[in-house]
Amino acid sequence: MGKVRKIPIRRCIGCGERFPKQELVRVVRSPEGVISLDPTGKLSGRGAYLCHNAECLRRARKSNRLAQNLECEIPPEIYERLESELTAL
Repeated sequence: MGKVRKIPIRRCIGCGERFPKQELVRVVRSPEGVISLDPTGKLSGRGAYLCHNAECLRRARKSNRLAQNLECEIPPEIYERLESELTAL
């Protein structure tokens, strides 16, 4: 019998639900301070996970959870860009 692989579980910062890592999208703050979506999950930097749902991004923005997780202030235009990218996925 083959080895059973552990599936990494992450929590969406918008709704608080737990999902396998592959079902979520990662938002990353690079060492240079650039905030972007990381569809591969492999970019270096501080990350937070969201569902593929723009409502979860809105919840994370309203409660300031995204800024807390990324440990930086996030301007409104970044949220708008993230929301448009998230709906395009």
